[in-house]
Amino acid sequence: MDKFIVKGGNSLKGEIVVSGSKNAALPIMAACLLTEDSLVLSNIPYLADIITMSKLLGQHGVDISLDGTDNTKQKGKTMLFSAAHIHNLTAPYDIVRKMRASVIVLGPLLARFGEAIVSLPGGCAIGARPVDLHIKGLEALGATITLEEGYMHAKSNGRLKGADFTFDKVSVGATENIMMAACLAEGKTILRNAAREPEVVDLGKCLIQMGAKISGLGTDVIAIEGVEKLGGATHHIISDRIEAGSYIAMLGVAGGELLLKNIDISLISSVLDKFHETGMKIAEVPEGLHISKMHEKLKPLNINTQPHPGFPTDMQAQFMAMLCLADGTSTIAENVFENRYMHVPELMRMSANITLNGNIAVVQGKDMLQAAEVMATDLRASMSLIIAALAAEGETTINRVYHIDRGYERIEEKLQCVGVNIRRTV
Repeated sequence: MDKFIVKGGNSLKGEIVVSGSKNAALPIMAACLLTEDSLVLSNIPYLADIITMSKLLGQHGVDISLDGTDNTKQKGKTMLFSAAHIHNLTAPYDIVRKMRASVIVLGPLLARFGEAIVSLPGGCAIGARPVDLHIKGLEALGATITLEEGYMHAKSNGRLKGADFTFDKVSVGATENIMMAACLAEGKTILRNAAREPEVVDLGKCLIQMGAKISGLGTDVIAIEGVEKLGGATHHIISDRIEAGSYIAMLGVAGGELLLKNIDISLISSVLDKFHETGMKIAEVPEGLHISKMHEKLKPLNINTQPHPGFPTDMQAQFMAMLCLADGTSTIAENVFENRYMHVPELMRMSANITLNGNIAVVQGKDMLQAAEVMATDLRASMSLIIAALAAEGETTINRVYHIDRGYERIEEKLQCVGVNIRRTV
């Protein structure tokens, strides 16, 4: 099993091309199931989760072709999806268990073919993340869904019917699933308390290019006027705002200067405000973002994770690692997932001073961390350990880095190019 060896002490200098957003790409890939015409997607990152989604779509009968080369100057790959000949409406457990986002095929399959059988995704390391909101939303559109032997069996009697549906709580995945299904429903659907994340907006923009009638993207009320048929489209995936934020957090502990290319400042405004509070200097330039931090200590922060446009839970672990080096005491309240502090014991192995009380973490900053052997517990926790290792004395060994391969494209290659002493080993 692969691991990273990271030696701290180096400042960062150079440029990094931010990859396309995994969280935007996955549901947009699933949108190909809504049409028999071809969907062409560019700026897709080459990641384990993208490969898993491709396998899932392929076993449904989607024909997929790839164009693009693996190098840091390439702004993502271009993939063509054709779902003209779907022969299987089942999403099997052996694929769905690897990636919870696989449940996103439920809505498109049901809307176009009137039937779908999708495995329950099972547990998750950072919280239960149940599928009840997906089921309730599709049932509101007229679907009948039963649970049998670990699978959701969904059927509709003819076309789905538009409905006025309010989510019990904000859910990105459920918003995306119901929005896609509603595109082919009869009549108008209104989704209230809908997710507002940029990835949801990007999916909506792609669906509109395919012929969908959607309004309210980026707000908590999305309206969809169903159409009988969607067509093909060509769409460019937005850049990964969490990847960009992770690199800025690295610079926060290591110091130096970075140019982040292929990133729009509007995607990460909520985290940029917090970086500014620490004293880091961030400027928008024609190529992207220029970030600098020299020898001054980081100022402490108070952070509350919230659905967009609040502070993203996907940046909580990275900020915690950075704040371990701040000049003073920081507090973090994790309000989205109930079990997203599993990186705390690993950071404490590196001598971090962190106290937990329920969903509140109190982080007392210090001058330096100590290298240790640690274990990645999830995708974002993996990145927090790399960040901490940059501020540690000695060599840190990070185990189970397959987590990071799910969401950060060519991570060690990108980091080596800006001065990080990191290598992958078995």
